[in-house]
Amino acid sequence: MESQKVDMFIMSNGKFFESHHVAQIRDRLISMDDSKWSLIQTIQFKDPTTSLIISLLGGSLGIDRFMIGDTGLGVGKLLTCGGLGIWSIIDWFMIMDATREKNMTKLQQVLY
Repeated sequence: MESQKVDMFIMSNGKFFESHHVAQIRDRLISMDDSKWSLIQTIQFKDPTTSLIISLLGGSLGIDRFMIGDTGLGVGKLLTCGGLGIWSIIDWFMIMDATREKNMTKLQQVLY
C-alpha cells in the first residue's frame, strides 16, 4: 500500500491506538495490498476521550463498558452500582487504555 495513504490513516486515527502499536500498524498497512483498504476505511473506532467522559458521568451504571463492547463487565458494573463506586473510580484511570485495546483488536481482525 502507498506510504502516503498509510501515513494519512495514522495521522487521522493515531489517537485511537496505544503509541507503541502505531509503528506496528504502519508496517502492517504498508506491507498489505490495496484490496483491504476500503474495508479498513470503514472501521468505526471508539474515541478514548469520549469513553473517559462517559465513564465519569455514567460509569457506575456500566455505560462506559457497554459502549466499548464489554457487555459482561457492563452488566457487572450495573448490578453492583460500579462495585460500590470503587470499580467506577478504577475505570476512570483504565477506560482509555481499554478503549484503545478494543480498537486495536478491531483493526487486527481486518489486517490478519
